[in-house]
Amino acid sequence: MRRRGAVQRKVPCLFVTEPFKVLATDTITGKALEADVHNAVPTEKVDGTCCYVTTYKGQPYLWARLDRKPTKQGEKRFKRFLYSLEDCKEFVWNIEEDFKPVPDTWIPAKDIEFSNGNPLPDENGHMPGWVPVEKHSKQYCWHSSVVNYEAGIALVLKHHADPGLLEISPVPLSEILEQTLELIGTNINANPYGLGSKKHPVHLLVPHGAFEIKNPPALKQNDILSWFESCTEGKVEGIVWHCHDGCLIKLHRHHLGLPWPLAETYLNSQPVVISFNRTKYDCDFEPKSLFHHFSELDGQRFDRLKDIKFDA
Repeated sequence: MRRRGAVQRKVPCLFVTEPFKVLATDTITGKALEADVHNAVPTEKVDGTCCYVTTYKGQPYLWARLDRKPTKQGEKRFKRFLYSLEDCKEFVWNIEEDFKPVPDTWIPAKDIEFSNGNPLPDENGHMPGWVPVEKHSKQYCWHSSVVNYEAGIALVLKHHADPGLLEISPVPLSEILEQTLELIGTNINANPYGLGSKKHPVHLLVPHGAFEIKNPPALKQNDILSWFESCTEGKVEGIVWHCHDGCLIKLHRHHLGLPWPLAETYLNSQPVVISFNRTKYDCDFEPKSLFHHFSELDGQRFDRLKDIKFDA
């Protein structure tokens, strides 16, 4: 599976945004230009929750995103500083007192800055990080539904070898080690892709950068706006540009004042095939698990991703 840049921290916007507002101006940021965004690979921004695969207990594990955030008092102090100076570079945090506790298994995101052995907050006052997703976790039950640690596999949505076709298949966790992915599905972000149902929820992992945009717009606000509004391929949450130096740059529909989610999206309207040969695995999948349900659909093709349904 082709690897692209990993999402370890907040991805900056393509355009300069107005202070304390979501709306973007028509000026490309210096950071984007420095990263050579004009020659970057544009990919679909998938609407889900960020995950990471790295080692835990001696084997590849799925990790859920958990940002360490300030206490109420710490946040008040930070906001007062922001609104008075509009520059957080000189703000001094008290790491021990200003931040909420996190589980002992929490690890900071890669590329985060450290001082005196402590991870430092980003410009928003958060410390991006991860916690391992344990089997049968209640807090992260939807995360745990897409991994099977006994078989060492994850349920992944990606492009099929045939153009214009998607594929859902089990992928060894070892093959996506040190990658970040997006968890999408029935109980994630109000289910913008219409996957599954309350009775039979469906969740999948999508590697970041998996869906390259074939006919991207020029990097001008009006061209991007028109692309979002009039192109079938533009029925997406946003665009993430993967730059050659590993930098990521994004643009969300909300940055241009456009609505999301949409009644029909580009992702959920594409045909998909299930490729899951359960004879490859030396374990029995639990009857109610996604792994069991998808293995029962091996070889089946659906006209649209959102048409996948399990028998009652």
